[in-house]
Amino acid sequence: MVQPLPVMAKLMMAIGTMAQSSAPAAPTLVIRGALVWTANDQQPQAGVVVISGERIVAVGDEALLTGLDLSSARVIDAGGRRLLPGLIDSHVHLIGGGLGLTQLQLREAGSREDFIQRINEWVVDHPSADLKSWVLGRGWSVESWPVEQQPTRQWIDTVTGDRPAYLIRMDGHCALANSAALKMAGITHETTDPPGGQIIRDEQTGEPTGLLTDAAMELVSRHIPKPNPETRLAAAKAAMRLFNQQGVTTVHDMSNPEDIVELYTLAGEGTLRVMTYMQSENWIQGPRPSGPDATCKVGEPTGFWSWLGCKGYIDGSLGAKTAYMREPFSDNSEGEMHNRGILMPFAEAVRAEGIPGLPEQLRFAAEHRLQPTLHAIGDEANHLVLDQYEQIFKATNIRPRIEHVQHLLAEDIARFAQIGVVASMQPLHKADDGRYALERLGAKRCRTSYAFRSLLESGVVVCFGSDWPVVSNNPFEGMKAAVTGLTLEEKVFVPEQNISIEQALRCYTCNAAYACFRERELGQIQPGYLADLIIVDRDPLTIPPEQLSTVGVDVTIFNGRVVWNRNSE
Repeated sequence: MVQPLPVMAKLMMAIGTMAQSSAPAAPTLVIRGALVWTANDQQPQAGVVVISGERIVAVGDEALLTGLDLSSARVIDAGGRRLLPGLIDSHVHLIGGGLGLTQLQLREAGSREDFIQRINEWVVDHPSADLKSWVLGRGWSVESWPVEQQPTRQWIDTVTGDRPAYLIRMDGHCALANSAALKMAGITHETTDPPGGQIIRDEQTGEPTGLLTDAAMELVSRHIPKPNPETRLAAAKAAMRLFNQQGVTTVHDMSNPEDIVELYTLAGEGTLRVMTYMQSENWIQGPRPSGPDATCKVGEPTGFWSWLGCKGYIDGSLGAKTAYMREPFSDNSEGEMHNRGILMPFAEAVRAEGIPGLPEQLRFAAEHRLQPTLHAIGDEANHLVLDQYEQIFKATNIRPRIEHVQHLLAEDIARFAQIGVVASMQPLHKADDGRYALERLGAKRCRTSYAFRSLLESGVVVCFGSDWPVVSNNPFEGMKAAVTGLTLEEKVFVPEQNISIEQALRCYTCNAAYACFRERELGQIQPGYLADLIIVDRDPLTIPPEQLSTVGVDVTIFNGRVVWNRNSE
């Protein structure tokens, strides 16, 4: 159980300051011979970390160990390897990602032929006597294919047959459904587009092509059978194990309210392996998370999880051309000359049928001290959110967040710090979007895309995450994108927004801790902080930045316990 801050303060008083040469008499874990990057400006480097239970009690050099009884402690000799704070992924979909680990993965598909072949192989390897058994997958995008042709249902009908198929694009804002899935959902050429989404249609026949964007995806996805509790619990465990392997000890989970059941189950079993901060996908005045501690206040820990607030969608994505921009996309065809993306229904100031509009939702959040977490990708979407936040949250300490913050108007960059808005960004998305953003937005708008450096230089708190399973949850791949500006095609995109590796590390540690109200006990290596640490096989602070994605995690320590050891797996 996480100790409250008053206990932490008493512990720090008992052991003295970080500079002392002795430690408590009963350490449970000692790491020595390390190159410690502490993220603590008062003591940036060290060689030894002493842990008692779940807390760090001393940080310093070998003198800390003089006369110390280590007979009951586990001692890890880092052998000169780099020791870092446990990394924090500020935007994940924990159980959804875990469920996806057993589904069809299409990220590596490199052409139309390869795409169809991978689907065919998966269907052959996963036969089903039940024709209602779905073919589910995700990760495809066409921007790196020799021919950038969008897929259609006819492509996959030949290999999926009568089994319904639903394949989510890389960014999660577009999906391809086969004819069987469209039939099950009742989608025909007469079906109207839902608010906030589009049924893509053949320009000649008007028939659905199988592609669905944003809100239109729900027309099919709601027919997919829900996984049973045992499957969901296994998915949560698999996801946490994968995060530990990547050196991640805390996540900000953009979850569904029902996910709380699995978190409670795991907490009761004592098998939670990552600290989880929940941002419910249902909005503030919609259904609330349920459970014995679902009413916990913002930032108040409940075991190894805490409910911080709720998430809402303002727009879509650049890849699906549903990000809401001030000006139309540069690569619009004649049939979509004025397309500048879409606003989701949630973004409306006034909603029909008595549903609260955006301003009312945000005022409710302010009154109840709930942290709003709004998805905004396009420059105009971010501008609209900043306008609302400035009116409602500027004089508060609720730390409102914008998720993604991918494309900004130049005049809006400084406003984040002025209002106190956390920019929650996913640098690996830059490596993805950088393949086609210049064509879609033009050079001028791209200069303030993924504005990591400009935001940090303006004093903005920037935290990093992955948006897993949209992209890899390996934080070192994200660091490479933030530091080098290299795309998935190894071409440089917007290098003027590149940052240093130390800045990137802070975005994954102390900045991310601030974003979830835990900067006093997470994200740094110093006495009194939780003992979440990782030992890596290569030093990210000294290797060429282009090699950051090759860094591997040898040991992950969560809450004072080793939860991943590469040598013993």
